[in-house]
Amino acid sequence: MATEEIRVRGTVQGVGFRPTVYRLAKACGLRGDVCNDGEGVLIRVAGDETELTEFVTRLQSECPPLAKITELVRTPYPGELNFDDFVISGSVSGVAKTQISPDAATCPQCQQEIFDPFSRFYRYPFTNCTHCGPRLSIIRAIPYDRCNTSMSAFVMCPNCEDEYHDVENRRFHAQPVACHICGPQAWLERADGKPVTASMFSMLDDVDAVCTLLQKGEIVAIKGIGGIHLACDATQEAAVQKLRQRKKRYDKPFALMARDIAIIEEYCFVNDQERELLTSPAAPIVLLQKKGLGTHQFKIQNSKFKIKELLTQHSQLSTQHFIAPSVAPGQNTLGFMLPYTPLHHLILRRMNRPIVLTSGNLSDEPQCIDNDEAREKLSHIADYFLLHNREIVNRVDDSVVRVVDDKLQTIRRARGYAPAPLKLPPGFDNVPPILAMGSELKNTFCLLREGEAILSQHLGDLENAAALNAYQDTLNLYLNLFEHQPQAIAVDLHPEYLSTKLGQELATANNLPVYSIQHHHAHIAACMAENSIPLDTNPILGIACDGLGYGADGKLWGGEFLLADYRQFQRLATFKPVAMIGGEQAIYQPWRNTYAHLLAANLWEDCQQKYSDLEILKFLNQQPIKLLNQLVEKGINAPLASSVGRLFDAVAAAIGICTAECSYEGQAAIALEAIADIHTLNNPKETANYPFRLSFFDSIYCIESSPMWQYLLNDIKQQTPQPIIAAKFHQSLANVIVEMVKLLHQEHTFNQVVLTGGVFQNTILLNLVKSQLKKLQINILTHSLIPTNDGGLSLGQALITAAIKNS
Repeated sequence: MATEEIRVRGTVQGVGFRPTVYRLAKACGLRGDVCNDGEGVLIRVAGDETELTEFVTRLQSECPPLAKITELVRTPYPGELNFDDFVISGSVSGVAKTQISPDAATCPQCQQEIFDPFSRFYRYPFTNCTHCGPRLSIIRAIPYDRCNTSMSAFVMCPNCEDEYHDVENRRFHAQPVACHICGPQAWLERADGKPVTASMFSMLDDVDAVCTLLQKGEIVAIKGIGGIHLACDATQEAAVQKLRQRKKRYDKPFALMARDIAIIEEYCFVNDQERELLTSPAAPIVLLQKKGLGTHQFKIQNSKFKIKELLTQHSQLSTQHFIAPSVAPGQNTLGFMLPYTPLHHLILRRMNRPIVLTSGNLSDEPQCIDNDEAREKLSHIADYFLLHNREIVNRVDDSVVRVVDDKLQTIRRARGYAPAPLKLPPGFDNVPPILAMGSELKNTFCLLREGEAILSQHLGDLENAAALNAYQDTLNLYLNLFEHQPQAIAVDLHPEYLSTKLGQELATANNLPVYSIQHHHAHIAACMAENSIPLDTNPILGIACDGLGYGADGKLWGGEFLLADYRQFQRLATFKPVAMIGGEQAIYQPWRNTYAHLLAANLWEDCQQKYSDLEILKFLNQQPIKLLNQLVEKGINAPLASSVGRLFDAVAAAIGICTAECSYEGQAAIALEAIADIHTLNNPKETANYPFRLSFFDSIYCIESSPMWQYLLNDIKQQTPQPIIAAKFHQSLANVIVEMVKLLHQEHTFNQVVLTGGVFQNTILLNLVKSQLKKLQINILTHSLIPTNDGGLSLGQALITAAIKNS
């Protein structure tokens, strides 16, 4: 007879872990107990050696769906275990080191019950169990018990209480368990305040009525699990246009939700990996290739990367409904998700076509989560509200992912993924608690402690007071939930970022050291960490292609080659800086970048002679050229920036994409990627590319785009189709990046290259660079679970700070 204490760490609370332990211990004939505590789950058990080994093996292989074991430690139990049977003991309080499970999509069993007329959960929109339902969105404190969640407002009825206490039931200790009798309720309201009359719908209930409203072309605000969305029928152009106009969101793609994969497949290609993501407990928005775009076969030579063969004729689509063009203008992908709450399943039950489901917010503000807030802010957008009376404690947006070259690429990490911890690379096991504040756009913050990082959900752009307040609320919640007491604070080097200022205020108020981390070094460190690069690694070449980041020299960077480890970096090369005329205006008016690049290439006068008949020249000549020249000459509101993002804008505007303006950062670049001609990409040797120049400037190597412009303008003059120019630009840019790597490789020692920064969300550029670097036998590190954009920045900031403190 042996006795053991088994410590289990990871995501093991609120996920049905203890009942699994109980069931397996009984099956193996063991005695003892199991309980939750601040570190996770503690098991004390007695039995013979064979039974114990079988128990531990089965515990790891039969782990509940939402549980994740990060550590299991077996030690002999020194005392005697006076148990006649195996039991579940009460929770033990302590320092909170355990993990909080992300919200999880409705499991198959709960789905079955909400559509079963004989189930007590029939058509109940808040049905859940230990395998699914809200977690992060309702929790106020650890341990994850009902009294610490927004479900504390609802007293369980006898039936729910019986299931809650029945260890054999899958709702055993499922904290949000509820039903029609005792749980939250949903109801429908008109936005104009007039009463909703039952005669309007003749439907089963208020939730079912939403389907009818959507089919009639109405816009409905729907309160979900982590926030309020705005919905309309995605196949009705008038409804989608109405939503765009009312929300003042004119171009950015809308996300879609469909009842099942069969409906999604009427509009998009779905491979096995994408199907797995759509149906996973995280249930993210997955970017999928549209059908009906013509033949696309992207075959980079010597690479396995392929984009599936697409159908060539719209007539081959099986559906009679077409997605409204204004759902995702200028895109060759659609962002689809499946219903992830019972509420969504019930709404879409009768809906044979997709709906738009986009965040319910005012422009640049966080998503609404409160009923009164929604009525106040969204009543001029929505025609109806479907609200409920369960408080959303923690705002959680939908996550956005896609599959690139058979690998997951996370674009927005939120519902379903956060706050699942990230295991840190070797060497970071004993780091002190550190808080990293993130960036200005696509913000996240990061809590670092004892070998793991807790990265917050996507918090959006900190551009106004509402967004900053929401950021602070979430930060306070996390610091309390995880009982995190930072010993240092990491901020971006940019002195004007609101996150930087807030971090400095926190550091001053708490007498903590503050570390200012260079933007692109943080990007590179985040990618290194995700790829388990150890703390004491040899320097790696990091290529950060980005929009903008504050440089170590006080200038704006955005196309950098840094030889870096976690502690420091050396800037080896960059893209030659070009003026951003008008400062931030250049982000939203791409023509400013075209003009700046032509000026930097000393081509403007030549353009007047050779290319005056081009549309881009006609457009630029209508602008206040003298004033713009003065701004550049005197350096007034025209900072120099080595931004690859702005180079994309300049090329897009030159060929007529978003020339005058775009409504969100990166719109022109995304459209340029979407139209790139696949045949040209597959056969680069058949088509001459655009030349760049490598030079040595200001003590570092530079990539100059000047030579490219004359060739590009010649192509425009010769009426070369936009898709071919777009493809040639992508190929040329990839070529010159690889050329720079070859040059640097001759002078510096490195055998690994990091590809990071928002520009590497461009899958064509990413795969072109990867395929060429592989030929150099250089190990390539890219992002997967951590966004390559600024959403991953806080992780890098935290790691660099930890490394510096450790040195």
